[in-house]
Amino acid sequence: MPSVAVKLYSVFFKFMLKHRLQNRIQIDDTINGSQHFGVTSRPNEESIAASNPLFTDGVATKDLHVDPGTSVSIRIFLPETCLGSHESDLKSKSRIRVSGSDSNQGILRRNSYGNQTHVQKNGFNHRRSSLGSVADDLGLKSENGVYRGYSPVTGKNCRKLPVMLQFHGGGFVSGSNDSTANDLFCRRIAKLCDVIVLAVGYRLAPEDRYPAAFEDGLKVLHWLAKQVNLAECSKSVGSRRGGGADLKKSDTYGHIADAFGASLVEPWLAAHGDPSRCVLLGVSCGGNIADYVARKAVEAGKLLDPVKVVAQVLMYPFFIGSVPTHSEIKLANSYFYDKTLCTLAWKLFLPEGEFELDHPAANPLTPGRGPPLKRMPPTLTVIAEHDWMRDRAIAYSEELRKVNVDAPVLEYKDAVHEFATLDMLLKTPQAQACAEDIAIWVKKYISLRGHEFSY
Repeated sequence: MPSVAVKLYSVFFKFMLKHRLQNRIQIDDTINGSQHFGVTSRPNEESIAASNPLFTDGVATKDLHVDPGTSVSIRIFLPETCLGSHESDLKSKSRIRVSGSDSNQGILRRNSYGNQTHVQKNGFNHRRSSLGSVADDLGLKSENGVYRGYSPVTGKNCRKLPVMLQFHGGGFVSGSNDSTANDLFCRRIAKLCDVIVLAVGYRLAPEDRYPAAFEDGLKVLHWLAKQVNLAECSKSVGSRRGGGADLKKSDTYGHIADAFGASLVEPWLAAHGDPSRCVLLGVSCGGNIADYVARKAVEAGKLLDPVKVVAQVLMYPFFIGSVPTHSEIKLANSYFYDKTLCTLAWKLFLPEGEFELDHPAANPLTPGRGPPLKRMPPTLTVIAEHDWMRDRAIAYSEELRKVNVDAPVLEYKDAVHEFATLDMLLKTPQAQACAEDIAIWVKKYISLRGHEFSY
């Protein structure tokens, strides 16, 4: 059974979730009585983690808006391993923050799990010049001696990594890609799987109902394919302008620009991304989005080249149906997300007049839902023992295995819904073990030929 602390927190969590859903109903009533233009703002309901373009804890991050017409955004998580093995002797130096605001007492650093370490500054000034050369080698932008973030250099330090699209949870009505909990989880996955993680910030209900969130996920996948083509165009344009000579670091990926002069090429992805090894990972309702994007990718086929979805991970997906399963009856009042609150979330997400528990967005085994399951990518499903949605996730995995799709199920004892991603539970041994298990399975499909078992 879950611990007493988890049970108490579950009561508090349900109370807050019910309050949020009631607020969403009020928002929905307001929207119905006024015009809505697709872009909304909300007060922060959870702590937000700022992006950090430095490899201070082994992962650099940055935020981008994918679609100027909506609020769709991504946070990129770039692991330090993209620098390549020949920079291993420089990694520790690159983590030192050069800033005039640091006190003489030392530097406080946070690792990806929130722990603080103290670095003494004895002889720090004598190392500034050497750090400058290290930063140049690693491609760290420098302004007046303060390093602003990693910037890749053409032909140097450009190790290619697989790309993972991550979709956060929250019942379609809450959550964000830059929350502290999601930020920590994505950092953990980026380092364990050795991938570039794109955490998608999709539109939320009831301001934007189905299929907005699903279309946003697919939009990011198409944006990724576009980035590959833009990067290739940028390289060809740069080589012609440079006449074979080396270009400045700042000009490496800046030749393709929009009407306002802003670069359209994302340099981290252009230098280090390998979209031919693309993985989808969805948490809770994000699992529904990931499965939808995987289906659309299968239907698109070569139209998405060079992007290829090689696998997907569904972490306790937000599946439901009109005919109750055994777990939906027995665990209807389970921890954190009970069936009553989740049904209310579905009512806020699905279009008015179309609420149906067997809706294709809710039930993965609804008849007529294409494409054929045998064409789906390998699918890992993570479930928790005390999650009322577990049986339907298991049933979906069984149907995939019947048509010879690699679709294992990882079940965790004494676990609850979002046990590996919820803020309170992120640092538990079970959450860490789950991330490691995901990494082991994912690496079967993203490792380069000849290195499948090198991890």
